[in-house]
Amino acid sequence: MQTNESARLSRPMVLLFAVATGLTVANLWYAQPLLDTIARELDVGTATAGYIVTTGQAGYALGLLLLVPLGDLLDRRRLIPGLLAISVLGLAAIAAGPSIGLIYAGMALVGLTTVGTQIIIPFAATLAADHERGRVIGLVMSGLLLGTMLSRALSGLVAQAAGWRAMYALAAVLTAITAVVLYRALPDRPPTSTHSYPRLLLSVARIVREQPVLRYRAMYGALTFVAFNALWTPIAFHLAAPPWELSQAVIGLFSLIVVPTVFVTGLVGKLADRGHSRRMTAVSFVLMLAGTGIAAAGSGHIAALAAGAFVITLAAQCLHITNQSEIYRLDDTAHSRVTTAYMVTYFAGGMIGSAASSALYSAHGWDGVTLLLAGVCALGLLLWAVDRTSAGPTRAQTILPPSTSVANPHSSDNDSTSSSPRPVSSSSPGAPTTG
Repeated sequence: MQTNESARLSRPMVLLFAVATGLTVANLWYAQPLLDTIARELDVGTATAGYIVTTGQAGYALGLLLLVPLGDLLDRRRLIPGLLAISVLGLAAIAAGPSIGLIYAGMALVGLTTVGTQIIIPFAATLAADHERGRVIGLVMSGLLLGTMLSRALSGLVAQAAGWRAMYALAAVLTAITAVVLYRALPDRPPTSTHSYPRLLLSVARIVREQPVLRYRAMYGALTFVAFNALWTPIAFHLAAPPWELSQAVIGLFSLIVVPTVFVTGLVGKLADRGHSRRMTAVSFVLMLAGTGIAAAGSGHIAALAAGAFVITLAAQCLHITNQSEIYRLDDTAHSRVTTAYMVTYFAGGMIGSAASSALYSAHGWDGVTLLLAGVCALGLLLWAVDRTSAGPTRAQTILPPSTSVANPHSSDNDSTSSSPRPVSSSSPGAPTTG
């Protein structure tokens, strides 16, 4: 077997991973600029329409918990396209759904199966050489982030031209094409686990218990996505209301202001590779707090709203990429389960952010949203301070299967020529930090 030290992921494959994650994750976000239009067509309230996004994220979180661990157990070349094929059914249900209930159901199915993106990302990390893992993750994440951002602009334009249902019909076609291309192009790699599905799921909790780096990074990630969704979920309602009363196309285009933030992903990955993760964590929360202060003036000034959204999104992306660069150094044999632990927590934060901001906006307007954002930033900085003072360097441990009662021979640090993945020493430049 070729070690990760000598293997190198080709540029075309990195590009494919980036494009596939972008097209797939976009399915979760097409609804955001359309919420006001959907609410009026179906004659429901703003909070009820806002729960469309929350429902998709709930499905996504469930998929992270139940489906992503299968990436360690099944052939990912078949698993990922299979999930996307099921996602096509959910998108078709949304496009044709006559009621909010059916749209909720379709969105939940889309969320459940869109977790294919979170099998692609650790797959890319597994294929990448150790010295380039942070950079590769940053590049693949740039595709995911572009998909997240451009989805809003695309859905606004398509809905303006052909109606919001047309956007979901188009998404079904794009997802089907993506599934076919991935099936033909993904490399064959044997599963990294031979254990039963129940034992695989149980091992996720043990991984969290044994890996302090993962615990802290998951908490940072949850706070990051609370802030991101708290910002973007109510924006469609805010921009559609007086004094602006913008069209859905313009509301969709508003998200383009944050597209330039995607181009920092490679740099952030490189900084993580060089051991600056702790510093990047603090800088990200400080930037997020500064962006919140700017966005607080956005209730009356659209330029301030745009600037605040840019800074908050930049900070959220920097911290998310830093987190992933750290957790994927823990053990090559358990990347999918590590992803499950991190992303379930991450998306739980997202659900809280979207639901809380929808309710706060309905009750208190934009001031309620910015108060929520400020609280999240303060909590993040407090967590970082505790982490920084109480936790020293942590050695990445090899994650053993639940049934293992003896030492795993592949986890030995003494065998430097072993072809199996090695734990990363905390003294090495790329070692995970806890801050």
